[in-house]
Amino acid sequence: MESDVVIIGGGATGAGILRDLCLRGIKAILVERGDLGCGTSSRFHGLLHSGARYAVKDQNAAIECIEENQILRKIAPSCVEPINSIFIRTPEDDPSYEGQWVSACQRAGISAMPMTVAEALALEPNLSPKIQSAYLCPGAAIDGFRLLWHIFDSAKKLGGQVLTYTNVVAINTRNGAVESVTVEDKFKKARYDIACKYLINAAGPWCARVAGLAGIDINIKPSKGTLIAFNHRLSTNVIHRLHKPADADIFVPHGTVTILGTTSMDADPDDNSTTQEEVRSMMEIGKATFEDLEKYRILRVFAGCRPLYAGDNANASGRAVSRDFVALEHGPRDGLDNFMSVCGGKFTTHRQMAQKVCDIVAPILGNHQPCTTHKVPLTPEPSKELLERATKVFPSYGLQLALNRQGAERFNAIVSKIEHDEDQGEIICECENVTRAEIEMVANEETTHSISDLRRRTRLGMGTCQGTFCTYRAVGTVQGLTDRWSANTKELFKEFLEARWKGIRPVMWGNQLKDVELTRGIYEVSLNINHEDDTLYGASTQQAAPCEPVKADSKAEPAPKGSAEKRKGAKKSVAAKAAKEVRHG
Repeated sequence: MESDVVIIGGGATGAGILRDLCLRGIKAILVERGDLGCGTSSRFHGLLHSGARYAVKDQNAAIECIEENQILRKIAPSCVEPINSIFIRTPEDDPSYEGQWVSACQRAGISAMPMTVAEALALEPNLSPKIQSAYLCPGAAIDGFRLLWHIFDSAKKLGGQVLTYTNVVAINTRNGAVESVTVEDKFKKARYDIACKYLINAAGPWCARVAGLAGIDINIKPSKGTLIAFNHRLSTNVIHRLHKPADADIFVPHGTVTILGTTSMDADPDDNSTTQEEVRSMMEIGKATFEDLEKYRILRVFAGCRPLYAGDNANASGRAVSRDFVALEHGPRDGLDNFMSVCGGKFTTHRQMAQKVCDIVAPILGNHQPCTTHKVPLTPEPSKELLERATKVFPSYGLQLALNRQGAERFNAIVSKIEHDEDQGEIICECENVTRAEIEMVANEETTHSISDLRRRTRLGMGTCQGTFCTYRAVGTVQGLTDRWSANTKELFKEFLEARWKGIRPVMWGNQLKDVELTRGIYEVSLNINHEDDTLYGASTQQAAPCEPVKADSKAEPAPKGSAEKRKGAKKSVAAKAAKEVRHG
């Protein structure tokens, strides 16, 4: 296999570079060790920055953010919720910082319209009445999953190739240049080389590891940030604290939920764990913004790792490291001419980062086409005829959600499936209004290998029930289609539910305990997914499974005995039967 350019990393930066190169007519292949967008780019608060947060400390980053904010609103309207940001100063915040911030916003060209406290409270009645001042800025919410998939779809239509679950195991060089990369397919276990004229390392917090394959050192400071998702929309607009960037000072509403972020601590890039102590600390800080924060139900917690570049500053860490991005050309720096590492930056500025990278790489390859990513929409507008057809087969709320998730062309295929078979219109995930037609379409794609992959593309299991009621339906639907992923039903269940459980475990108090017991009742007691020997509670309950009991009940009756051989030889899995029962009552 060969290509003009190989890009390592399937996050926002790699996606943006792939699309930019393809629009210029350059042949490019993107290689990702997991699913697309499974790393940092899907583990942030979903804020489309106005730049105001960085105006005082980093004017360049602030200017880039406000420019890209306006561009993304135009080229990706289905991914952006066009709200605003309100910056509030609480009694705990330094009053002297406010004047510096207002002046810095003016210099960066960021609108910061002052509001009276009464105006702010009228617009956002849940805010603490103790706030001292407020300003309206053009920040917004953006769906990172949706944007990434639209970028990849756009690039693939232009000839770009994407290889998921493909790990780069070697960078092969000769005479001061990269000749190829050796990759390994996770599922086929096959190794092969991809020859290239240029190699771009866009692996985010893993950039240093990738560069290390070529014997190059990069001072990356991965910074982990924990976030809390609430099952309530606490505000209409994004809410920021008006002070120097710190922990737990941004609330970002998305649809019916709100995300509170974030922390900043040095960590291994593969560490996306969270603790109850982190959550408690963030909740205490967040109460300065919303005094009644403890009353709202926490849906889950999660964490992502920022790819911060510290340059020659070996001691820098956390918020002391700039959020700006750097394109490191390894020719003059390390003697490897056709190799670049892209470090730092933010999701908001991924398109601009890609443009700057491609403006360097394209002329080296003899291509002088200008960048057009700021002009070309990611997805076409749906036709009036398509919308009229869709209203006949979709519930009104689910129609727009599915259209925004999949784009007009894929949405047309979903509508056609439902028109030809009304059972395809069955709602598999009620929280996010995901139909069986959408599940089947995504499940059949080559890049889909698990229920978690389905989740990233459809938002399955990301709503209020966190997969409690849609997981068995989704597994049953998938196994009715193919056993390409796994013939083991329990593996399909556990892979997805354990990922959901990871985000719930640190917030096991209050009503969350009741929800966990319900999930455990369905999957451990009814479907018996944790056990091979028909014992209700046994040694296997010690694993960190989504249905692990909060407290083992020593008086529990054993599950009814059955024949393991009969279960293994059954024509349809338990999950498939469960899904069938749901469909037909």
